[in-house]
Amino acid sequence: MTSPHPTIGGLLRSLRARKGWTLKQMSEHSGIPLSTLSKVEHDRLTLTYDKLLQLSQRLNLRMSELFAEQAEAPEPPVTARRSIGRIEDAIRVNTPNYDYYYLCPELRRKRMIPVLTRVRAKTIEEFGELVRHSGEEYIHVLEGRMEVHTEFYDPMVLETGESVYIDSNMGHAYIAAEGCDEVLLLGVCSSADEQLLESLMTLHGEEGAARQASPQRLHAPPRDPRTAPARRTAAAAKTAAAKNAKNKKAARR
Repeated sequence: MTSPHPTIGGLLRSLRARKGWTLKQMSEHSGIPLSTLSKVEHDRLTLTYDKLLQLSQRLNLRMSELFAEQAEAPEPPVTARRSIGRIEDAIRVNTPNYDYYYLCPELRRKRMIPVLTRVRAKTIEEFGELVRHSGEEYIHVLEGRMEVHTEFYDPMVLETGESVYIDSNMGHAYIAAEGCDEVLLLGVCSSADEQLLESLMTLHGEEGAARQASPQRLHAPPRDPRTAPARRTAAAAKTAAAKNAKNKKAARR
């Protein structure tokens, strides 16, 4: 067990370990005899204030840095948290520009928010003011072509399979590129803010806030944005079949 009050010898050993020096190298850099340093490190001798001042001056260190211990990083606790990202469990928020599907909503105080986004806005004028929020984000284009607008860079187009990583505090907007009706994105937003999801919800305005306040609406199974064309085709075929059957029955009469 380490002492709560480290000795000069222990501090010198820590300093030497941080520098990666041998006792001989420490002696050469500090101008203090090797035998003296060895005795100090083994707590058989201490250094006077003059010698400590010489040590800090020779090593270009402030006295406070000389006595700074190397902090050991604590082992992170194992929380065993896990969540399966199913579209039917996602929090769905619709805005004029996007349809958002916030995945893994049952995990609270997340520092990383996965979100599937359907982009409909086609011009930056249609999108409006650039968005800003805390943290960083990674956006991967799953379907379509995306045009990326940011505060400090020229717009650029990303094709399916390409991605972008940005500082979310920088103003940004994602729109469908020319010739593309909609874009499907997979995004991951990350921040030290444990209330990141709530912060993102406030960006959606009144509609997003209303959905957040109503758990039934938030967690109602949403339609999968990737299967909408197939559903429309199936519905149209069913309607046509019913109409044909009705016509045949009328003809037999």
